[in-house]
Amino acid sequence: MFRILFYLVVVFLLGLGFAWLAERPGDLVVTFAGYRYEVSLMVAAVAIVAIVAAVMILWWLIRSIWTSPYAVARYFRVRRRDRGYQALSTGMIAAGAGDGGLARRMSQQAAKLISSDQEPLIHLLDAQAALLDGDRQAARDKFTAMLDDPEMRLLGLRGLYLEAERMGEREVARHYAERAVEDAPQLDWAVNATLDGKTAEGDWDGALALLGSRKPSGKDARESVTDRRAVLLTAKALEVLDADPQAARTAAMEAHKLRPDFVPAAVTAARALFRQNELRKGSKVLETVWNKEPHPEIAEAYIHARPGDSTQDRLARAKKLQSLKRNNVESALIVGRAALDAGEFKLARESCEAAARLGPRESVYLLMADIEEAETGDQGRVRQWLAKALRAPRDPAWVADGYVADRWAPISPVTGKLDAFEWRMPMERLAQVVEGDEDFSPAPAIAAPEGAEEAREPEETAPDPVVIEAEPVEAEKPKDANPKDAEPEEKAADAEARSQKPAPQPKPVPVNGLKTDASSKDEPVKPPLPDDPGVDPDDKNGSTQSPFRLF
Repeated sequence: MFRILFYLVVVFLLGLGFAWLAERPGDLVVTFAGYRYEVSLMVAAVAIVAIVAAVMILWWLIRSIWTSPYAVARYFRVRRRDRGYQALSTGMIAAGAGDGGLARRMSQQAAKLISSDQEPLIHLLDAQAALLDGDRQAARDKFTAMLDDPEMRLLGLRGLYLEAERMGEREVARHYAERAVEDAPQLDWAVNATLDGKTAEGDWDGALALLGSRKPSGKDARESVTDRRAVLLTAKALEVLDADPQAARTAAMEAHKLRPDFVPAAVTAARALFRQNELRKGSKVLETVWNKEPHPEIAEAYIHARPGDSTQDRLARAKKLQSLKRNNVESALIVGRAALDAGEFKLARESCEAAARLGPRESVYLLMADIEEAETGDQGRVRQWLAKALRAPRDPAWVADGYVADRWAPISPVTGKLDAFEWRMPMERLAQVVEGDEDFSPAPAIAAPEGAEEAREPEETAPDPVVIEAEPVEAEKPKDANPKDAEPEEKAADAEARSQKPAPQPKPVPVNGLKTDASSKDEPVKPPLPDDPGVDPDDKNGSTQSPFRLF
């Protein structure tokens, strides 16, 4: 583009110069070797321009002839290189598609057309073709050879790392990842692998230093680094909480600032503050997180902030925590447990009933069973609540890769992944754990809120009784009867019975104590529901009977 503009400018200047000479006529006189030459200025200018153009054209021709061998060689070299790159491109596409044979052929063709020293991607294509052919050793050799090339060093480390991971050599894979991190700290795969190794060894300071060397560019990357840093600081605080509360406090408070809604960091920071007798500051940290996300571990740490508190003091702290987050299951549960410990059964029962209305789950019914046993000692009602707890939805827990833990941990015990635990509800049970009578439906013990309609389940009819057909029993013959005399009479009686009516069917044997007469075929008899679940109404001695019977 600029060359064309340059030519246009030159032509414009020449035209301008010729126009200027045309407006100013004159003669040019040249005396040479006794001869005098006289021409006009216009003719002289045209002649000079023509001579310059002829010289330039002549120079171009001479230069073209002189450099023609090099130009021809360069043409064929460029054509060969283009064919080689075409083969390399086809081979890379074939390797990505999983066509090992085509990738191998294109690799050989590209190696013939292009020197591997000029194009390092030929080594990568060779390694990929070897992997597709199943020659793992050749692929590892190719990746090892890449380590000598500065441009291919990281690619070789990546290939060796993946091969070590495939073979289960975790230590070797971690070694290659650490070497890659030294050259390029921005590589996510190398940083993650090295970070997993340091966290598995409990080297929290080394993991924090490695994470601090990263320079994330995007918003998501920065948030990921911040979250993982908070997890590492929390893990460090948990490790040194007993030995060095001050260091635990510093690390946990930094983690709490990075992730204000991270429950383990807040709980650890509060416990470190409590150990330094800073009750008010630790309680403030727990209250802040409780307002965002109520959690049972926060409530447990808040109530037991002072080990010497009485049960009434713990109940008062539980009520204060409930006032910060009303109409919440965790708030009602923590007040119910504290009231049970304090012996205030009425408040404990009311709180538990409120929790059941807000979110019925396993811990609600277990707490109700504890209240029932402590207040009344009625084992039948206790078993009723325990049966409900077995069939209720499970409580949220710390879950990582399918593993359910009682306490939070910085890494997954299954995969070793950092920040893998989540507070959520575990997978539901596949089937009922305890099998009982299907018609066992005790009356609800939790009162519904005023003005609300009671949701009653439809009554289920009792299942049809199981009938076991008995084999017909042959009547005993009298001992005094003569068998020979009785045979004609028996044969005649049998023939007469077969001719008149069919043989009588055997009577069904009752099972489970249910009647099986003719009326029971149309309307099965339902056993009466006991007034108190788990108590046999016919037992006059008051002995209890488990509802989980096997017949």
